[in-house]
Amino acid sequence: AMADDDKAAAGEPEVEDGNDDVEAEAQVDFKPLIELPPEVATKTGEEDEDVIFKMRTKMFRFNEPTKEWKERGTGDVRFLRHKESKKVRVVMRAEKTLRVRANHPLSSTLDIKPHAGSDRAFTYFTPDWSEDPETGAVEQCNELFAFRFANAENAGKFKDAFEKCQKGNTDDMQPIKQDAEDAEKAAEKKEEKKE
Repeated sequence: AMADDDKAAAGEPEVEDGNDDVEAEAQVDFKPLIELPPEVATKTGEEDEDVIFKMRTKMFRFNEPTKEWKERGTGDVRFLRHKESKKVRVVMRAEKTLRVRANHPLSSTLDIKPHAGSDRAFTYFTPDWSEDPETGAVEQCNELFAFRFANAENAGKFKDAFEKCQKGNTDDMQPIKQDAEDAEKAAEKKEEKKE
């Protein structure tokens, strides 16, 4: 930049001069085609809750009209405990889309049963507030859900934690800090370390 300053100081006209008027006239105001809303901090609706249980699962819901089980996605089923009220709810998000596939209070009235004689799946009937897979609408629906786990041990942990929450004795269940996304990042880091 030094050289330019010298030229200006020496009284030599700068090349840009004289084009200013043309530039000024050419300032057309282009409006963006889509007005983007100001950036908003994404809220998950889980800010006031602690994750006290998390387990990878494949989730199904029973389709009443066709009398068959439909897969709702794979991801972490989580028990979220409200920091003040201590109420617990079940939330399951599909891992790829993060769409909510189960969202309901973990009520003491829920009747959790082994699913179709399997030792690694459990089922129960509940009012649920998650997105309708077809329409994306969120409204209360009575659903029969099934959660299938990798093995009987994981399924047992799910059932134990579920029943513990139902009884309201979750005081010794420590909040789990990392979330689904963190778990994925951790898995990626492991892969990097292997190389």
